[in-house]
Amino acid sequence: MIPDDRQPGFGIYVHWPFCAAKCPYCDFNSHVRHHKIDEERFAAAFAREMATMRQRTGPREVTSIFLGGGTPSLMQPQTVAAVLDAVAANWSVPNGIEVTLEANPSSVEAARFRGYRDAGVNRVSLGVQALNDADLRFLGRLHSVEQALGAIRLARDTFPRLSFDLIYARPGQTLEAWEQELEQAIGHAADHLSLYQLTIEEGTRFHLLHKAGKFEMPSPDHSADLYQVTQEVTAAGGLPAYEISNHAKPGAESRHNLVYWRYGEYVGIGPGAHGRFLQDGQRIVTFTEKSPEAWAALVEEHGHGIIGGETLTRSEEADEFLMMGLRLTEGIDLARFEQLSGRPLSSKRIATLQDEALVAPVGNSRLRATSAGMIVLDAVVADLAI
Repeated sequence: MIPDDRQPGFGIYVHWPFCAAKCPYCDFNSHVRHHKIDEERFAAAFAREMATMRQRTGPREVTSIFLGGGTPSLMQPQTVAAVLDAVAANWSVPNGIEVTLEANPSSVEAARFRGYRDAGVNRVSLGVQALNDADLRFLGRLHSVEQALGAIRLARDTFPRLSFDLIYARPGQTLEAWEQELEQAIGHAADHLSLYQLTIEEGTRFHLLHKAGKFEMPSPDHSADLYQVTQEVTAAGGLPAYEISNHAKPGAESRHNLVYWRYGEYVGIGPGAHGRFLQDGQRIVTFTEKSPEAWAALVEEHGHGIIGGETLTRSEEADEFLMMGLRLTEGIDLARFEQLSGRPLSSKRIATLQDEALVAPVGNSRLRATSAGMIVLDAVVADLAI
């Protein structure tokens, strides 16, 4: 693994939009198809869109690759190999960089995992989501706890690095139950956990059910208590938080997600993918058509599936830098904020937030949110960005 030099980085994100079933909490761009997916067509479209994006970014050195979704583990290993070959055909890809593939426990097979490893994947992120079967059913997951633990063991045997996700702040979840589940998770974890609070997103089935009063969400105070338990248990277990929802052994942080949080550049490839990269010295935002088949048709006709985007102003860049960087326990580089925005952060506002124990300096050059500040991070960012 390449040592972390704290540089923002340049990542490639590839979105595989297909799932076996749509989870009721999910608002990602994922689609269920009851017919065989033409993987060759999509692999060719990924490669063609990459070639178009290479013209816009120019020659760059890739620091991480992430295959997300959807459920990328539904792809055949040869499709994954074709995607990674296309990345290497368009940009420089040094040996040993992080190459992550998201996988669901219900779509895991030993032969397929070996195929992904042979294709160049060296890190897997498993969507476990819960370690009790009742909550897995509530969350609409297709696997059992037994299957999840089997997938974790298989991934640990196959890949150098592994992460898995859990969702907490579930209806009726007590502090004691979550603490026990977390300790169980840490016992199975390799070097990384992603721990997300359940949120109700508009357009999801959970949004309709919650609106109809079919279940109640934890109160804000209880959710804050669950968050605090999360920080304490993971730190004691050797997986401290390095970002609001992500925990790792030192040195095992997700390099690709650090690209986002350190406000690096990334190219988004595939249906519904977003990108943010520098072109002619300006930060460009791109987003693509969400419908998989419509996206593929656009790529075949025009060389890309981009349907919108914008060029960010310096003020917008600075606001995004604050919003992303303060999620990290390492905080933000104050000089970089000034470089992006053309002005320093207000020392008066920083002092006020320090008095409220919401932010803290890191030496003389950085600023981070405290544990209390993380809970109200949107308000902290809004106060600093004025």
